[in-house]
Amino acid sequence: MKITIVGYKKEARLSQGVANDEDTELINFLKGKGLDVVPTIWNDENVNWSSFDVAIIKSPWDYHNHLEEFLDWLERVEDLGVKVLNPVEIITWNSDKHYLKDISEKGLPVIPAEYLDKDSSFDNHFFDLFKTDKLVVKPCVSAGAQNTITVSKDNFNERSTEIEQLLKEQDYMVQPFVEEIKNGEWSFLFFNGKYSHCSLKTPKEGDFRVQHYHGGSISYPAPEPLHVEQAGAYLKSLPQSTLYARVDGVLINNSFYLMELELIEPYLFLNEDHHLLENYYEALMELVS
Repeated sequence: MKITIVGYKKEARLSQGVANDEDTELINFLKGKGLDVVPTIWNDENVNWSSFDVAIIKSPWDYHNHLEEFLDWLERVEDLGVKVLNPVEIITWNSDKHYLKDISEKGLPVIPAEYLDKDSSFDNHFFDLFKTDKLVVKPCVSAGAQNTITVSKDNFNERSTEIEQLLKEQDYMVQPFVEEIKNGEWSFLFFNGKYSHCSLKTPKEGDFRVQHYHGGSISYPAPEPLHVEQAGAYLKSLPQSTLYARVDGVLINNSFYLMELELIEPYLFLNEDHHLLENYYEALMELVS
């Protein structure tokens, strides 16, 4: 069985063929288990995808900037008889944040959202709709807080002009700003539906973005079993099993509310921990054996 770990082209690390150190540690661990594993770049025209039995979509971190091309590529790989993990159907659904509406309609707790179609207008009725003085506006196809904007009643006129311009490019979603994000965003990691570990990402003072490149910090507290169970409920709603899933959200009145269900290219916080890598390996074997 020949397996590829799929990443993206990043000039600084192109010679390695992988996107980040987590990919390297994962590849080395799986090789140590006797698996035939090689890194690839998803839009590398020189790759013979039919030579692989399994393609693990690990870190195509530029997919959101080339979505149509990326989804077409996924279908071509699947048509070659390659087992794609996570499944192509799941990735396609998860690539657009309208998926949060689907989850909400199943009765699971999700931060409320309304959607703005491309070329539509943004107005101030969302403040009343969500009973809030602050909104978050983000693209329906994005990653890493790209083009994510906070809007208050005080800066509405300034921000609305910016948002109107962005709406000429794609659909956007509007959500109430969740004050609990200041306490951190929880990320629960599951491999083949089984809980593995979690992290807590906390924004820097005065910011709301939890990503480390925006100044956020990461810790690894022990979660309450209740919150692990609540996070796992979102995966039970999916039509297919997933090799990996990162369930991101906040705690509101001690209950977990989903912000993002990451099923395409989440950082997994493996941190060279052999126990966590073993969890990943065991899930992979369950799905490909």
